[in-house]
Amino acid sequence: MSPAAELAVIGGSGLYSLLDGAGEHEVETPYGLPSDKITIAEVSGRRVAFLPRHGRDHRHPPHLIPYRANLWALRSLGVRQVLAPCAVGSLRPEFGPGTFVVPDQLVDRTSGRPQTYYDRGAVHVPFADPYCPNGRRTLLAAAAGREVAAVDGGTVVVVEGPRFSTRAESRWYASLGGTVVNMTGHPEAVLARELELCYTSIALVTDLDAGLVAGESVTQAEVFRVFGENTDRLREVLLDVLAALPSERDCPCGHALAGIKLPIALP
Repeated sequence: MSPAAELAVIGGSGLYSLLDGAGEHEVETPYGLPSDKITIAEVSGRRVAFLPRHGRDHRHPPHLIPYRANLWALRSLGVRQVLAPCAVGSLRPEFGPGTFVVPDQLVDRTSGRPQTYYDRGAVHVPFADPYCPNGRRTLLAAAAGREVAAVDGGTVVVVEGPRFSTRAESRWYASLGGTVVNMTGHPEAVLARELELCYTSIALVTDLDAGLVAGESVTQAEVFRVFGENTDRLREVLLDVLAALPSERDCPCGHALAGIKLPIALP
């Protein structure tokens, strides 16, 4: 049986609300239900699954998103390549609101989130390079084709949330080499790796983080406003990437579990 979808986008519903011929699917997993029903539509002749990370009504705060159910559900539908747009705060003054960053590294500063499918047995998955190299190249090429300035590389510092950072934390993250700060990039990326999925993030800067500008602080309203203003640009780039991603994977992501005895069967 052919897969229901081969590609996926995890992001806000505004990214796919204009697609034609979309159908909704409720997928149960051993880890509960995903954030919402999964929409599947055809994009450039390819079946693509779209999942709102926080739910359509934004009911899941970042620390309570059902990350394991989300990635498991996508793989069970046949997905093997995932694009993950997200909103970020900038830790670098030269990357202001509206900048796209295609990160190549990640620092986890979360706590208490379930971050593995392998709660028994010795399963040590390589994670030195969290993002798919093929996905990153394809995304950067699509952004260039749209004349969208995209920063090639950078480190996402993932914080627990739901609060924003203090000024001291923000300056500390920057001193550690962080480029942007976010609340959802982990454990999403590592769970994708544990399922041998290609995972590529595109980060949209919505604000300068608290430590960069004296007297100013981040607000939820400002984050939502800037993200909304850039949704059309982001959607266009993502649709180009979905059309251009290779059908056959030759990256390391699909072999991340080679030689490892798994304690569970993957979907």
